[in-house]
Amino acid sequence: MAKTKYSIFHVQGGFGKHIAATAVAKCIKNNNPNRQLIICAAYPEIFQNLPFVDRVYQMGNTSYFYQTYVENQDSLIFANEPYFTTDHIHKKLPLVQTWSKMYGLQYRGETPEIKFNPLQKKISKEVWTGRANGKPIMVLQTNGGLYQEQRPYLWARDMPTTLAQRIVDHYHNDYHIYQVKKPASDALEGVEVVQDPMSNMELVSILLHSDKRILIDSCLQHAASALKLPSVVLWNGTSPKVFGWDMHTNIQAEKPANFKLPNSYLFDFDFMGVEAEYPYVDEDEEIFDFDKIIEAVG
Repeated sequence: MAKTKYSIFHVQGGFGKHIAATAVAKCIKNNNPNRQLIICAAYPEIFQNLPFVDRVYQMGNTSYFYQTYVENQDSLIFANEPYFTTDHIHKKLPLVQTWSKMYGLQYRGETPEIKFNPLQKKISKEVWTGRANGKPIMVLQTNGGLYQEQRPYLWARDMPTTLAQRIVDHYHNDYHIYQVKKPASDALEGVEVVQDPMSNMELVSILLHSDKRILIDSCLQHAASALKLPSVVLWNGTSPKVFGWDMHTNIQAEKPANFKLPNSYLFDFDFMGVEAEYPYVDEDEEIFDFDKIIEAVG
C-alpha cells in the first residue's frame, strides 16, 4: 500500500490574509495533486468547507501533528512569510502570485474561494435580510484590521469618517446600509452598525445578501473577491496592485510625491497608520473624489 504524502501549509496573519491564502492553498494542491493538503492556520474556519483541503488545524491546537505528518513522513512544508520577499516589498506582483512564486509553484490564476454549507446560508439569509425590511442591502466597511485592535481610526486603511457619512447620506433612502466597523470606531448616522462579536463566517456571510458594497483594504474586499461579488474598494496607504483584486473597482488615494517617511523601513505606510506619517494636508473628505465613488457604485 502506497504511503500517504502530504503538503503542509502554515498560514499566519490577519483574517483577510487568510482569505487570500485560500488561493495559495489551491495553487499548492494543483501543483501537488497526489498529496493531501494539511493546513494549520490562525483562522481555520475559512478553509473548512473547501473541497481541495483535507485537514485543517487551529494554530496552537496541533496535538500529535509532528508524529502524524512530519516524522518519517513524505511531507512538503509551506511555511514562509511572503511579506518579506523582494517581489512583495517592491510591489512587483499581487500577494497571491508572490506567495506562490516564493514556494516555486506554477501559478495558474488561482483566486480566493469561500464555501458556505446550506445551514450557514439559511441562517445568514434570515439574519441579514430579515433586518433590512425589504430594502436592498448595501455593505459599507469603514474600519478594519484585527478585531481586538481598539484604535478607532487607522488612516492607512480606514475610510475617512466624513466621506463615509457623505456616502450614507447619498444612499440611505434607497438601501438598508450595514456599517462594518470596530467597536471603538465612529458610528455613522442612517446605518445599522455591525460591530458585535460574531464568527468570521457569519460576518462574511453578509456579502451573500448585499446588492452594493463599498469597502476598504480589509477582510471583506478579499471575501467579496472569493464570492465573485464586484465591489468598490477605497485604498489609502496600501496598494491595490499588491492586495487588491482586478474584479473590483479600486480607487486609490493620491499620496503627495515628496512626503518624507522617517519611520519606514522596508515598507512605506504601516498597516496601523502611524499618525506622524499622515501624508495629506487637506480635510479627510478630499482624499477621495466623492463623485468618482458614486459613479463607480452605480
